[in-house]
Amino acid sequence: MASSSPHSSLLDIAPVVPVVVLKDASDAVPLARALVAGGLPAIEVTLRTPVALDAIRAIAGEVPEAVVGAGTVITPDQVTETVAAGARFLVSPGWTDVLLAAMRASGVPFLPGVSTTSEVVALLERGVTEMKFFPAEAAGGTAYLRSLAGPLPQARFCPTGGIGSANAPGYLALPNVGCVGGTWMLPADAIAARDWGRVEALAREAAGLKTLRAQV
Repeated sequence: MASSSPHSSLLDIAPVVPVVVLKDASDAVPLARALVAGGLPAIEVTLRTPVALDAIRAIAGEVPEAVVGAGTVITPDQVTETVAAGARFLVSPGWTDVLLAAMRASGVPFLPGVSTTSEVVALLERGVTEMKFFPAEAAGGTAYLRSLAGPLPQARFCPTGGIGSANAPGYLALPNVGCVGGTWMLPADAIAARDWGRVEALAREAAGLKTLRAQV
């Protein structure tokens, strides 16, 4: 993700970026407020459901303390639509030069997805040093990322895919990982019951991984 300083990096906002898949746009605002209250202000709303744009628009308009972004961005049109809706960052599961150009032109930070060393090198060649590592567990997990840290120390990652409360600390302990993405603080039954208190409690536990990381 392009950023002018470490302090403006998405990777440094919180140790965990919740990956939100919403089926009902009316859940967007209370869900975002629960996540922010729990200490997770960077919220990735994926474009996997028809209400995603409405959800991004609602969070951007009504939860100013949240840093809402769009995930599963795979086309230039989606870049345009999500930024217009209020997305403040973009995340893709993979990248092409066309998509990269659109994300770069959008003016908001972005995390292009990678799963191989060659993809990482190609992005570094294009001046991009911050990336999503996806699907993290399936693509090699912490062992793979640890292996990349030696030859490619300038690359930093937000691993996503198969990460939960049990293995997140292992990722966050790596020198080239800034944060992780996950859904474990958003259990389906809690969303269905609109149990925002439970979501807030789980978010607070996830945000506490920052303290844990400092002790590693």
